[in-house]
Amino acid sequence: MGWLNRKGTQAMEKTPVRRTSPAPAFLSRSTALATDYHVFVEAPDASRHPGPWPVAVVVDGDYMFAPLVQAATNLRSSARLHPPFPPVLLVGVGYGKSFGDPANRRGRDYTPTASAEEPGSGGADAFLAHLTGPLWAELARRYPVRNDLRLLAGHSLGGLFALHALFQPRPFFNRVLVGAPSLWWDDHRFLSRVARRQQEIPLQAPRHPPPAPVRLFLGIGAEDTESMTGDLARFERQLAESPIPGLETVSRTFPRHDHYNVLPRLFHDGLAALLR
Repeated sequence: MGWLNRKGTQAMEKTPVRRTSPAPAFLSRSTALATDYHVFVEAPDASRHPGPWPVAVVVDGDYMFAPLVQAATNLRSSARLHPPFPPVLLVGVGYGKSFGDPANRRGRDYTPTASAEEPGSGGADAFLAHLTGPLWAELARRYPVRNDLRLLAGHSLGGLFALHALFQPRPFFNRVLVGAPSLWWDDHRFLSRVARRQQEIPLQAPRHPPPAPVRLFLGIGAEDTESMTGDLARFERQLAESPIPGLETVSRTFPRHDHYNVLPRLFHDGLAALLR
């Protein structure tokens, strides 16, 4: 699987990131994708918090699970939060392989459309079907999960996937945490898709009762590349100028942070905004 070839982003995508996740709690086999996904889990203490629990899932779990867990740990220990941060089942979904390894299929799984720049890309629908189908069913079998509070988190290409999951006709996840999404993918095809969705809104019959609000947190480091910060600003303007009913959005730019060192702040502020 090749690397993503966006000028100004390619170098960041190639930047080594230390893998800090523990051994997976279990493997989740997708027959359709011929992939064994490594699933990392940190569960609340059931003797103190019997559940059911909200669930926060992060993709690129080999790298993103550890900072997600640290952010949740810091929030739980904070005496300044009112109301306090709740017990949450934290889940990371990864591959057990580093970026660039052929067995790491993020270039396939996180891309909504196929592009000649990345052979084998365009598999986001199939991955989302596994995530919300067999993998979620296994989580529900093992742990007491709340089905009314499901969070999906992703950063960079994983952020694009999280937005793809959000903009489904009936999104499975009702909390979405997105950092520095790769909106440049396939000549900004995702932004065009959102624009079409916005044009269709006046033609849609109102639903009775209206759907429960879906909440989106968008974050980026101020020192990320100009293309990344510019694309996200464009997306934020797009949402502000033509609001989507039922979608509540919070956006944050983190000074003195770049594409990767933003992760602790991104997850800390995003979890606090979406799960309290």
